[in-house]
Amino acid sequence: MTPPNYNGQRTPDKGPENIADILGRLFTSRGWGRKNDRLNLEAAWAAAAGADVAAQTKVLGIRRGVLEIEVRAGPLLQELAQYHKRALLGKLRPALPAVTLTDLKFRAGA
Repeated sequence: MTPPNYNGQRTPDKGPENIADILGRLFTSRGWGRKNDRLNLEAAWAAAAGADVAAQTKVLGIRRGVLEIEVRAGPLLQELAQYHKRALLGKLRPALPAVTLTDLKFRAGA
């Protein structure tokens, strides 16, 4: 069976394709780039905040340079927002050089 738009002529061979282009299309189509970015955000947060805090928080994402973090406990949310925000930003910025990080936003969560 021939394809519906087949005109009987062979298309000219373009030659070999760059592997970076092929992999770029594959990563984009599968969403792997976004997953990898997410894992990098989570790893950077865990390293900056420490294991105890990371266990009680969840990275929600980054929007317009603001990293949003969900915090399970109200007192911890207040402590992070009032006392640790600057230090955390100072640790996160070098860990995420490809991201322009301007602020941290903490939200109460379950």
